[in-house]
Amino acid sequence: MAEYRAGIIGLGFIGAADQVSGDALGQRVEDLDGTHLVALDRHPQVRVVAGSSRDAGRRQRFAQRTGAETYASWQEMLESERLDIVSVATYTPTHEPITLACAAAGVRAVYCEKPVAPTLEAGDRMLRACEEAGALLVFNHQRRFNPNYQRLRDLVAGGGLGALTSVNAQWGSGRLGNVGTHIFDAIGMVTGCRAEAVAGTLDLAGKPDCRGADFSDPGGWGTVRLQGGPMVVIDAPDYSRAPFVIAFNGSEGRALVGGNEFRLEYWDGRRECWPSAVTEVSSMDRGVQEIVSWLDRGGPFSYPAAESLHALEIVVAFHLSHARNSAWVELPLSGAERQLVIQSG
Repeated sequence: MAEYRAGIIGLGFIGAADQVSGDALGQRVEDLDGTHLVALDRHPQVRVVAGSSRDAGRRQRFAQRTGAETYASWQEMLESERLDIVSVATYTPTHEPITLACAAAGVRAVYCEKPVAPTLEAGDRMLRACEEAGALLVFNHQRRFNPNYQRLRDLVAGGGLGALTSVNAQWGSGRLGNVGTHIFDAIGMVTGCRAEAVAGTLDLAGKPDCRGADFSDPGGWGTVRLQGGPMVVIDAPDYSRAPFVIAFNGSEGRALVGGNEFRLEYWDGRRECWPSAVTEVSSMDRGVQEIVSWLDRGGPFSYPAAESLHALEIVVAFHLSHARNSAWVELPLSGAERQLVIQSG
């Protein structure tokens, strides 16, 4: 088996499973559905050889944990190391320059955090650079690699819920960029439908962003029209205690997804509950497995990067709609719309 050399840019919470960084965000590493370091390190064909962070403490903790070389500059890391896989676990504004540099340096697979970029135009450049370099670009929407989401996708595609009539999604933390991008991508995955139009209102309560004053990522409410007609209703205010749930409603029943719990309720009275698929193997572990399989064999990848960019497009459309008094915004976006900056971290 081939061995692949991996590096991680951004040695914080999800990049290096760094709990000190998690404490600053008020989150626990064990609550994540995987981290870049653990997912890469667990794969028998991957060797984590380098990491980069501006933070000396993060570099020190990463070196102690892995024995890998560390760099204060990601540019120096890419110049000094021959890397097959690079995880980009930095804030959103840096995703584009790092991804473009990885493609230019001959990195074969880039595993990048979400949201894709601050603008759709930047995301376009990222996809184009990797395509031209023959590099694989994967964004960390973990649900794409979760077996229960894959099972639900197949059930819906096979008509297991009958004709899809609507989708309802709610969550209590707002943050359309950082949280909403996961939800919009998951809805696209399960339904197999792209969004055609968005009408939304942002929640301007002014909730401070956990990543600092440089970022603003409001929640909101709205409706997304999918191809073929089904409507998605979004309820995601900044301050709410409502539990996370996505309801996929069909003519024969519905699927309720909340965290790792999947419940199916059929209108004829049948009920199903699927056990959690996130146990000792995380969705990020499975994502790395697919990346390594692609490196071994090539060919199409199960999750095109363009789907991640479309999730960002829905977020941008929410902002555009809000600025237009919640009018419908038709997709795909074009021209200056693709230059609108979303300040999510």
